[in-house]
Amino acid sequence: MSQTKMRRGFVRLAPLCLSLLVPAAHADEVDASKNVDEPAAEHVDQHAIVTLLRSGNPAEAFEMAFEGGDLLFETVFNALDGVGANVGHGERFTRTPRADLHGPGEWANHVPARETGPNASSCNACHNNPGDDGSGSNSENVHRDPQHSADISHFIQRNTPHLFGAGAVQRLAEEMTVVMQRIRDGAGRAACATGRTVSLPLLAKGVSFGSITARPTGSPCKPSFDTSKVAGVSTDLVVRPFQWKGVVAFIRNFNRDASNNEIGMQAVELVGKGVDGDGDHVVDEMTVGDQTALAVYVASQPRPTTRVELASLGLIPPLTSAETTAIRNGRSSFASVGCADCHTPSMRLEDPVFREPSANPAYRDAVFPSGDNPVALEVDPALPVRFDLTKDQPDNQIKDSSGNVVFRLGSIARDSRGVAQVQLYGDLKRHDIGPDMAEQIDEKGTGPSVFLTENLWGVGTTGPWMHDGRATTLAGAIALHGGEAAGSRGKFQALTPAQQQEVVAFLENLVLFKLLTE
Repeated sequence: MSQTKMRRGFVRLAPLCLSLLVPAAHADEVDASKNVDEPAAEHVDQHAIVTLLRSGNPAEAFEMAFEGGDLLFETVFNALDGVGANVGHGERFTRTPRADLHGPGEWANHVPARETGPNASSCNACHNNPGDDGSGSNSENVHRDPQHSADISHFIQRNTPHLFGAGAVQRLAEEMTVVMQRIRDGAGRAACATGRTVSLPLLAKGVSFGSITARPTGSPCKPSFDTSKVAGVSTDLVVRPFQWKGVVAFIRNFNRDASNNEIGMQAVELVGKGVDGDGDHVVDEMTVGDQTALAVYVASQPRPTTRVELASLGLIPPLTSAETTAIRNGRSSFASVGCADCHTPSMRLEDPVFREPSANPAYRDAVFPSGDNPVALEVDPALPVRFDLTKDQPDNQIKDSSGNVVFRLGSIARDSRGVAQVQLYGDLKRHDIGPDMAEQIDEKGTGPSVFLTENLWGVGTTGPWMHDGRATTLAGAIALHGGEAAGSRGKFQALTPAQQQEVVAFLENLVLFKLLTE
């Protein structure tokens, strides 16, 4: 594969023609374009990032990764990049999963097996509400066929989530996992030390995940664990804070799957070097450096904010006294009816430094899906790209006329004791929200009506709502909550209309905002 150097750390990759392996329609487009057009992507060189880290320049490594991820996120990829895939009849994109297409290189034979798409040619084609890195409208819904049934009655839908504050969400999950696994291990040691059964509550950052029981077995003693009362998390006690079902642990994994499924850009670490897994006549579509850059870019997205905060900084017009009163009263009612029991307003983050790859083995690849060793490809936890979530986000820095940063709107705030507080309005826990929200299939084995609590920061600007975008109003979204949330829904519905309007005003106060930069 030829490589032409662009600017430092970025390379242009040319497609490798494999016309004997794929239908002529895709070969013809690539062959017709390669001597006339150029790929759109500027790929990131992982070795260049690692070289900066080894030479003691972590800030430059972070900047390179962030800028590379930013460019990739907004790139409209073309056929020479490998965008899309063979979805039949020479087409590259589809909103309808095509498990019925079994021809050479067609949808049903893609590696890895697809559940959807490809349906877009860029990341921000779907993450665009109210702007780049935001959520998506109903028209951007992803239709999935996880069982490859080709039966539309078994299809499910997913609405595009926003990406703001993603790094803080992963870090919270990492810390919660450490706490619960320590509790489990402590129960095991206590069981062996006493020769008795030991049960302990699983409590992390104020969130209850049920309890775990350890029993002493064997000689020498090795504890066995009863996880039947573990709730809202997998039995390995790894908090997985991404996807609507709460089944993906870390951002790199989330991005890699989205790159493949939604855009059709297959990462080397997903399928292997030189492998055309989706029949589009292009290999090595995303480099290892690309995935590092996208992970760093998404992780460093600014936190959501509030209209009250924006008004106090002069970034939007002042709010009226009636508006601030409604927001204040709505916050109180939100808590009193029990919504805050799951939508926890704030969580303490002990270590606000995000690392890619993570220092926690549960939040990085031991082996890439391709079978490659990440360390051999220079994705090494001993040399992570790192940044501080409380001060290093490049976006939403408010500067004075001299260019000095006077306020970091995008960064996680610290309290009076200097501790980072993530105001996410979520608990990173899976809940059963009732039969009315149950899907026609159990996609991930977690239960057809079980979903991860949606973090509400930014909710005022990310409609439509719910996992499939079925709610077009916030009050409508509340009305859809059943199961574990039925009690809170009933209390909300028992409020006066004026009080309900105040709760909605409070939710509308939680917004996404990004300063325009030159």
